[in-house]
Amino acid sequence: MGNYFYDLIPADELAQLKYISTIPEFVTWIEEKWADRPAVSDTVVTYTYAQMCERIARRRAYLNGLGLQKGDKVAILEKTSIDAVEMFLAVTSAGYVAINLPAQLPQQAIVGCCMKFGVKVLAVRDEMKALAEGVTCQVISSTSMAEEKAPVVAVDKNDVAAIFFTGGTTGAPKGALLPHRAIMRGSFNACFASGSQLCGHRQICFLPLSHVFGLIYSTMGAFYTGALWFSAEDMKQTIGKLPMIKPTKLVLVPGLCEILLGLVKMYGPQFLGGDLKLVISGAANVPPKLVKEFDEIGIKLLFGYGMTEGANLTSGNADVHERPTSVGKVYPEQEVKIVDGELWYRGDNVFLGYYGNPEETAKTLTEDGWLKTGDLARIDEDGFIYIVGRIKNIIVLANGENVSPESIEEPFNLAPEVRDCLVKEDNKDGSQVIAIEILPRMEMFEGKKMEEIEAFFKNMVNEVNATLPTTHRITKVTVRTEDFKRTGALKVDRKNS
Repeated sequence: MGNYFYDLIPADELAQLKYISTIPEFVTWIEEKWADRPAVSDTVVTYTYAQMCERIARRRAYLNGLGLQKGDKVAILEKTSIDAVEMFLAVTSAGYVAINLPAQLPQQAIVGCCMKFGVKVLAVRDEMKALAEGVTCQVISSTSMAEEKAPVVAVDKNDVAAIFFTGGTTGAPKGALLPHRAIMRGSFNACFASGSQLCGHRQICFLPLSHVFGLIYSTMGAFYTGALWFSAEDMKQTIGKLPMIKPTKLVLVPGLCEILLGLVKMYGPQFLGGDLKLVISGAANVPPKLVKEFDEIGIKLLFGYGMTEGANLTSGNADVHERPTSVGKVYPEQEVKIVDGELWYRGDNVFLGYYGNPEETAKTLTEDGWLKTGDLARIDEDGFIYIVGRIKNIIVLANGENVSPESIEEPFNLAPEVRDCLVKEDNKDGSQVIAIEILPRMEMFEGKKMEEIEAFFKNMVNEVNATLPTTHRITKVTVRTEDFKRTGALKVDRKNS
């Protein structure tokens, strides 16, 4: 059963794992498999897997009592909490469709989402009930559960389990329909990283459950491996509890990695609790310098590639030192190929389409199941994937030549002095030019004047330009003193920066 990923963990642990294709079966499995192990905690209350699954069963009974039919949609408006996790698993293991709404959505958007997706029930955190005013569906508390329990129901692996919001491959917000098989394949993939993974990890879920990285990798993956999952209802407060929680594994976006490194520099490595050995990062480009900085404090940082439409996990890289710019190899039971420079993949992790949007679905999914990612990529002779750009970001020069801004950004992202950068099309003296905005790591320029910092980066640009074709060279340089505008995943917002 040799495989790049299967070989990462001990053989006795691999023997205990299996791909479970539906959430109802998964809830039953973790209740039996990890029964007496601690499952979820808010640092005040901790429930074992048996207790958590009993509470999920009582939530299923409550939902069933509302007269819902199989496939009805239940939206959840919550923070990253135990209630949110249990309600999601209750909805999906009862045969309904879950929609985790981003907690920061304004009232008007919540009303619009409930109407657009035909939501029958909205489960709301008590302190957020005012945001539910104006919805036409039934509103319940996210803490709701019955006295009695209800069993899981039988569902087909291709039934829709949840709808996640995504920019897709064109940037317009859409609802991605994820079937049970896709969520569970992504969750199974999350079990594989270097070293022992079963029953020993304490994880804090810093990412929102409305994002597949938070729901699938950080949460479902934790349950698959019998880990103890900590909620993070308040980001700042939870970060302050790191020395008490002593996490052993964290799932983070690169922006959060930067924040934690900054705190380590201020307070020392023990601020992270002393037991953290593994960080999984994704949802944005992970520069190799982050790997090096975590190495220096004794923490392994691994990363990969995924999309909402592919249930978060398509590839993973456990060889980050040997191939620091690769997003790794494709996970088991999935296929990848390059078509006209674009990465396509296929497998049971692929979504069913966009809700109510057959036109965009047809642009993204082929009839034989291939997902067109919109990412430009190459695959080396050993099967490692390299993302080299995004089709929608391509700059078309006056001579008709295409330029990928990400390919020009790569050497800057490797430089330790660069926190982030953005290459884009701009105008200079009435002509189209390629420009770069650089966000420095200002702590590396302590005591330097702005003029000196700008001169340093202009020299760096000249060095990079010397390696580029004349048509691809940067001719306008801006050194930023303020951060870029960011997306919810803390990526640089290319549209609005």
